[in-house]
Amino acid sequence: MHFADFNTDAFLRDYWQQKPLLIKNPWQSWRNPVEPDELAGLACEEGVESRLVTQMNTNNSWALEHGPLTEARFSTLGQKKWTLLVQAVDHFVPEVAKLIEPFRFIPNWRIDDIMVSYAADEGGAGPHFDQYDVFLIQGLGRRRWQVGPPCDQDTALLPHEDLRLLANFNPVDEWICEPGDILYLPPGVAHNGVAIGNDCMTYSVGFRAPSRSELIGYWADDLLADMKDDDRFGDPAIRPQKNPGEIEPGAIEQLHKMIIEKMGDEGAFARWFGQYSTTRKYPDTDWSPQAQLEPGQLQKNIAGGLPLLRNPASRFSFIRQKSNSVLLYVDGVCFPCTNETAGFAEILCAQNEIFFDQNFVDSDDIITLLGALYDQGSVTFTEQD
Repeated sequence: MHFADFNTDAFLRDYWQQKPLLIKNPWQSWRNPVEPDELAGLACEEGVESRLVTQMNTNNSWALEHGPLTEARFSTLGQKKWTLLVQAVDHFVPEVAKLIEPFRFIPNWRIDDIMVSYAADEGGAGPHFDQYDVFLIQGLGRRRWQVGPPCDQDTALLPHEDLRLLANFNPVDEWICEPGDILYLPPGVAHNGVAIGNDCMTYSVGFRAPSRSELIGYWADDLLADMKDDDRFGDPAIRPQKNPGEIEPGAIEQLHKMIIEKMGDEGAFARWFGQYSTTRKYPDTDWSPQAQLEPGQLQKNIAGGLPLLRNPASRFSFIRQKSNSVLLYVDGVCFPCTNETAGFAEILCAQNEIFFDQNFVDSDDIITLLGALYDQGSVTFTEQD
């Protein structure tokens, strides 16, 4: 799917991470990519993250159930005030994965996944805020969106074990989204979406934004794994102090330097972040093929014109190095690439579907790289001989 009318430069300049924007059906031709019954079927499967949010009419309270759900559960829900949320539907439905393509003006490492919701009349997830950018695409039906002021960690929430709902929600804008319409919300903006009628489906294209604490914590964990116990503070030139109770500035400086030397290595951080940011969100899901593809078969597929497809659940990014080389990161694995393989790695990161030319067939290094990516389930061909 592609946009027919959308000014990317103006959007990034005036709205991205600044303020909400309603985008009236910008698609060349909008069609809903997954049916409600198919979404419900995914919510019944093991290994698929799903939630059911219901609102009680009697006391206006909210309840949350985690999947997998049973088919029988859906027959008990009634016609109002419930919503089904299924995470990472793009990993399972190729047509949903295609919704990410128009938003590739945002780097790959920022893309999270696509959550799909189905709501009965008056159904919703309640007023809340998120810590990430999101494009809310209306798939079927209509939804009323109310948008409130920015929130932060001090914003009052309702007492609830499972849901982070706002204690006070005062909308400042309101829109009704119809099929194909998109509502962009930056992080921290209060919002509430309520279905108008039945068969209301919304696709949430979410973007990750790691917190400072998350980066420091995981980066430190990675560093600690390789540190030696005998790498310790030393003071062979120590002199007597006037007061033994003082931690002198020189000691503080040396101790701090021990930390900064490790934490401040930008190259090491870049290599770690490439691995960390491309690790699959659901690592327990095994996408690897049942059998490896031999180099001869790889070359035959390429020479036969079979396009290469990236796995929708896989994450591809690269970090440019010196001397015409890049570090390609795919699903948490680093592949150093040079010369023509480096150029191919950049193509892999930019395109979901790749058609090959003769240069790819003749390159042993590219064939080796493709074989490794195929074996770990990150790429496949549209059909196999």
